Parts: sequence; C-alpha cells; structure tokens
Amino acid sequence: MAATCMVCDPRPTGASNLAHDDLTLVVACKRGEVSAFEELVKRYDRKLFRIAQHITRNREDAQDVVQEAFLRAFRNLDQFQGNSQLSTWLIRITINQSLMKMRKAYRKKEVCVDQEGLKDLSELSLDAVDWAPNPEERYRSSELRTILINALQTLQSGLSLVFVLRDVEGLSTDETSAALGLTQAAVKTRLMRARLQLRHYLTPYFKKNVRTFARAPRN
Repeated sequence: MAATCMVCDPRPTGASNLAHDDLTLVVACKRGEVSAFEELVKRYDRKLFRIAQHITRNREDAQDVVQEAFLRAFRNLDQFQGNSQLSTWLIRITINQSLMKMRKAYRKKEVCVDQEGLKDLSELSLDAVDWAPNPEERYRSSELRTILINALQTLQSGLSLVFVLRDVEGLSTDETSAALGLTQAAVKTRLMRARLQLRHYLTPYFKKNVRTFARAPRN
C-alpha cells in the first residue's frame, strides 16, 4: 500500500456547486422551509452516520448521535455564517455529539476517557466502497474490507479518525482540520503516520495476493 491518498485531494467535480446549493438550502431553512432542511438531512445523513459509527462502535448509538446532531444543527442554524463548508460544520457537531455519548457511556462504566475523547475507537463502516460485481472479486473485496477494518483497529484513535475523514470520507485537509479542531500541520502529520502504519500492516496481504496471482494458471 503506497503512502498516497486513497481519495485524491482535488475536490470532486461540482463540489463548489454543491456547497453553493447547501447555502441556498440553509437560507431557505432560516426562512422556515422545513423541506429544505429535510433535503440537507437526506444529503448528509449517511456520511454523518458512518463517522458516528466509527466513533461509537455501535449502530444504535450512531443513529441516536446523527438525530441529535441534526436537531442541534437545526436549532443553531443561525450560528452558521457560511465561513466554512456546511458539511464540515455538520461533521464537527456529529463528532462532538459522538464524543459526548462515549463520555457518558464511559462514566457509567467508570472508565476514564482520554484527553482527546478518542479512546478505543475501532469499528469502521465502509458502505461508500463500490465493490466489484464479479463474485470472485466481490469475495476478495469483502476479505480486503475485513483486513482494512482490522488494520484501522491497530491505529491510535486520533490517527484512525483523521484517516477516516481524509481517505474514506474524502474531506480536504482544511475541512478535516476544521472538523477536528486541529491545525493543518497536525492533520497532515497524523494522516502520514496513519498511512504508513496501514501500509506496513497491509503489505503482507498484498504480497500474498501477488504471489497467488503469479501462480494462477493462464488461459
């Protein structure tokens, strides 16, 4: 696994138009148009759910977090001035809500949460991955998915979350920085460390598959 971004840095085509459309929907929400907020929920609920599930490691908790995040966003929509991407603002709310839920759970179990609030975060949903339709390739992809999840569990929580936001969800360095309250330098450093550690973990798997392919009979 090369130490290169799994999701290219340039924003997807039409990203700026999407951001502008978000602002249009926000303005409509502030006018009291409920349908506009419903559109925002439809647009971002899957992404926010994946992030919440990565932190909480529990599907039901993640669902609760996303509902609470959207509720808080709706109540505080006047505070959003458009100085950043709406998606970044929503992600930050979701992360904060996820950490609050984790802290409450840890307090109930009388377990201390680390200073960053990112302790023992391991599970990752990779619903966004486009698996191959071929049955054999689908099996290999499923195997790789499991290996990637296990690999992410070996990372420190702070590294894991940065990797998920940057290379799984495709946020830019600036968006990740804003969502996590980190400097861009810190995001880049953590991402590099995460990629290098994942490459080290995944190298044996890819070497094994290269050898298997080399031994496979040619038609």
